Amino acid sequence: MEVSLDVSSPPDGVCERAPPSSLRAHVVWTDLCVNVQGKGGKPSRSILVGATGYVEPGSILAIMGPSGSGKSTLLDALAGRLAPNTVQTGDILLNGQSKTSLSYGVAAYVTQEDVLIGTLTVFESIMYSASLRLPGNITKTEKRAIVDRTIREMGLWDSQNSYVGNFFLRGLSGGEKRRLSIALQILTRPPLLLLDEPTSGLDSAAAYFVVSTLKNLAKEGCTVVSSIHQPSSEVFALFDNLTLLSNGHTIYFGETANASEFFAASNHPCPPLRNPSDHYLQIINADFDQVKHALKNLRVDDVESTDPLLLKTRKNTEEVVKTLSAAYQKSDYSIATRSKITHILSQFNGKAGLIGGSGSHANFIQQCVTLTQRSFVNMTRDPGYYWLRVAMYTMVGLCLGTIFWKVGFKYSSILVIENTFLHYLRILQLKLNGADH
Repeated sequence: MEVSLDVSSPPDGVCERAPPSSLRAHVVWTDLCVNVQGKGGKPSRSILVGATGYVEPGSILAIMGPSGSGKSTLLDALAGRLAPNTVQTGDILLNGQSKTSLSYGVAAYVTQEDVLIGTLTVFESIMYSASLRLPGNITKTEKRAIVDRTIREMGLWDSQNSYVGNFFLRGLSGGEKRRLSIALQILTRPPLLLLDEPTSGLDSAAAYFVVSTLKNLAKEGCTVVSSIHQPSSEVFALFDNLTLLSNGHTIYFGETANASEFFAASNHPCPPLRNPSDHYLQIINADFDQVKHALKNLRVDDVESTDPLLLKTRKNTEEVVKTLSAAYQKSDYSIATRSKITHILSQFNGKAGLIGGSGSHANFIQQCVTLTQRSFVNMTRDPGYYWLRVAMYTMVGLCLGTIFWKVGFKYSSILVIENTFLHYLRILQLKLNGADH
């Protein structure tokens, strides 16, 4: 079953850029701690310790840190996606209200893995999403304009007729799939957008394009929070604010441009011509302690002693993290952060904040029709899902049918058919009994 979807340019007179949502999301979190409960009587383990910060509309916040630092945990806590075996303490407020009391649909979350239907084209993927999520009172022309705007915004216009791709179909590149995943979430212009490492696996050009698009969304009034791993200097400069984590502790929170001043004041200045983000991660990454032992075997003393990596490895990372965390808690940056949080909350003192929508705006019938149509398209285009099954069932039917071919209609022939049938029933019974055990 093929579905005809018009992918020509939108008609004249139709606005390609829908006005951004009038809702604005101010998010603050104070003294946020997350612990994982141990199994078998083992003590709980702290993943996040006393994190405090904020993010406002029109800005984009980067969450950085080495592996196991707690950046994904902080992002999941803000999104309400923590695992059941975790215990969260502290406050997370959205426009002065507890985040748990708000309706579904306020925030959009882009996972690190691309969850896409490989048999659909870019245009079909976004169009089906629009049919499920946009309000029912929007006309087809307006809906089409929103879809076209989103495709252009994510730089997918030339690829809109290309399949996403799967094992059987050649499709989009990794960067294009990542942009499509983001496009599906920004379609409804959510007030709050959270992303888990959106540049993971992308080259520098694709990563810059993705973050630049997020920056433009923030300029429209969207609140953007993203965890990111080792960005280039150009990508790093696009972020307005930065929270730096290590071993669950906050090393720095504040404007991205001021991070270099903090590290310089803490006796860890960034060398000239070095990527600041790489320098910060090298300082607080415990993995470099393993490099320390390897470098000893290479006669580190014979290497130029001014190398910041070699100088850093002469001091245990755990000690560096404790020193930097304590320095931040006493710094003006920490004081300014709490002062800013107080100012943000004062704007919503006694006032109703963001309420949010009810999730999907399409009615039940529209959802059923759209999902059924999408399912038929997926089945007919996927050889592994549909055509191979048809071939397999045809072969099974032929094999079983030929067993009784030209057996005859005599009494002895009937006994053969009966014995064969009972034999298959016995095999089926044994298989069912084996499945129960």
